[in-house]
Amino acid sequence: MPDTIRAADALARRLYAAGCRTAFGMPGGEVLTLLDALEQAGIRFILAKHENAAGFLAEGVHHRDHAPAILVGTIGPGTLNGVNTVANALQDQVPLIVLSGCVDAAEAQTYTHQVVDQQAVFRPLTKASFSLTADAAHVIADKAVTIATEGAHGPVHIDVPISVANTQVSATAPPARAPGSPSAPHGADLETARGWLAAARRPVIIAGVGALNQHADHAVLHFAEKHGVPVITSYKAKGIIPEDHALALGGAGLSPLADQTLVPFVQSADLILCVGYDPVEMRPGWRDIWQPDTHKVIDIQPVPNHHYMHQATLNFVTDSAATLAALSDGIQPVETWQGNEIAQARADLLKAFPKDEDWGPAAIIGTCRTVLPRDALASADSGAHRILLSQMWECYEPRGMMQSSALCTMGCALPLAIGAKMAAPDRDVVCFTGDAGFLMVAGELATAAELKVAPIFVVFVDASLALIEKKQRERQLTNHGVDFAEHDFAAMGRAFGGAGSTVRTRAELTAALQAARQAETFTVIAAMIDRGAYDGRI
Repeated sequence: MPDTIRAADALARRLYAAGCRTAFGMPGGEVLTLLDALEQAGIRFILAKHENAAGFLAEGVHHRDHAPAILVGTIGPGTLNGVNTVANALQDQVPLIVLSGCVDAAEAQTYTHQVVDQQAVFRPLTKASFSLTADAAHVIADKAVTIATEGAHGPVHIDVPISVANTQVSATAPPARAPGSPSAPHGADLETARGWLAAARRPVIIAGVGALNQHADHAVLHFAEKHGVPVITSYKAKGIIPEDHALALGGAGLSPLADQTLVPFVQSADLILCVGYDPVEMRPGWRDIWQPDTHKVIDIQPVPNHHYMHQATLNFVTDSAATLAALSDGIQPVETWQGNEIAQARADLLKAFPKDEDWGPAAIIGTCRTVLPRDALASADSGAHRILLSQMWECYEPRGMMQSSALCTMGCALPLAIGAKMAAPDRDVVCFTGDAGFLMVAGELATAAELKVAPIFVVFVDASLALIEKKQRERQLTNHGVDFAEHDFAAMGRAFGGAGSTVRTRAELTAALQAARQAETFTVIAAMIDRGAYDGRI
C-alpha cells in the first residue's frame, strides 16, 4: 500500500469505513477526482437526473443500511440544486454528507465563473460546513461522519477544492474518534421520574425521530408492554412499534380528524413520556397541548429543547433506550387505562378513516395495504394523500414509511422509493405520490430503469394541487394556480422503460398491483380520482 494517497481518497475511505456504499449526484469537472476516489474506496457513484432527487435517493438507501447518505454536486448550480434536500435532511435528522466541488481559494479571487460562497449557503442548513484541506483531510472526514451521526442526526457539508482533492497526504489516518456511549439520567430527577412511573395509571408515550435514529424501537416496545403504555408516534416514526399492536395509536400530527381523538387522549394522561419526539413534524394544533405545571411530562431527547413548541416538567438530554431502561428498572407494572380508553381510541381512529368507499383515495390506500405484503416499504409525497396515508397505512417496523415529514417537500417520494428498492431489492417498495409531485421528478424514472430496480409508483391523479385547492375553496377564494392538465402517467412509465396502467376501480388496482409485483421493471399505476375526493376525509 502506498505511503501517500490523495486527500479525496482520505475522505472516501472514511466514508466507506462508516458503512457508505453508494453516493448520488451529478458530476462536473470539479468533482472528477472525488468521484474516482469514491469508486476506488468501494463507494458506487450513481448518476441521478437532478441533485435534489439525488439527495432523496441517498436518503432512501440510508433508511435501509443506516449508513450516512452521500450527495455529490459540482460547483455552483449543481451543488445549489441540492439545497432543498439538504434543508430537509436538517429538519428530518438525516445524516447526509454533502460533497461539493469548488475552485481553489486563490483562483476564486480572480476567476468568478459559477463561483458562489457555497459554505455561506450551507452553513444555516447543516450541522457543520468544512472546506477540505490536505493537512486536515483525515480529521475533517472523521468530523463529518461523527457530527452527522451523533446527537440529533443531520447533514454536514464539505467543499472540496480541485487542487486539494489531488494533493498527496499520508495514507495512515489518525485514530477515528470513538463514538459516545449511550447515556442515561441519574440522581434526584431520575428518582422523581421513577416515582411518577410507579404511580401512573394513565401513562402515554409520544415517540419521534430521535428514538428512530437511536434504534430505540425494541426499548419502546418492551417498556410499553411492561408498563401498559400506549404509544403515539410522529409520522416519521411510524412503525416504532407495530401499528396493529393493541398499544399502538398510530402516527399523529398531520390530520385534524385524528387530532380530535389523540389530543384529548394525551391531555387525559397522568404521565406523558416524550421519547425522541421532535415536534417539528406536528401541526399548530399540537403546540402546548399540555402544561408542565399541571401535567407530569418527561422529555427524553438527544439534544436540548430549543423548539419551545412544548415544555416538559423534566428534561433528560440522554439516550432514549438507556433512559427507558433506567426508568423501568425495578418498577413493578400496574394495571393502566382501566376504562378501555386505549381500545376506544383505536376504534375511534378506525371509524374516522373508513376504507369501505367504492373508489377514491381511501379505497386506493386500503387496496394497496391488502394486496401488498406486510413487510412492504412505502414512501409518501407531500399532499392530501399523505394525510390519509399517515393514518391508514399501517407500518410494522421502523422506517416502514419514508417521507419528508418536517420540511414536507414535494417530489421526495419517487426517489426515496428508488433508493430503498436499491438497498432492499427483495422487498416490495411502493411510492405514493400526487400527480403534481410526480411531475416534479418524473425524470428519475430513467434512473430506476438504468438501475434495473422495480418499485411500484402509485399516482393519485386529480389534475390539481388537491390540498391547496381544498384550502383555497374552504376560504371561499377563487380558483387560481392549483389546476393543471390531466396527463397520461401510465404512458410516462412506459416511455421511460417501465410498465404503466391506468385504474379506476378496486379490481383494476388489484390486478395492476399483482402484475407489478411480478414485473422485472418498475410500474407506474395512475389511479384516477375525482376532484374534491379528500373532502371530509382528513
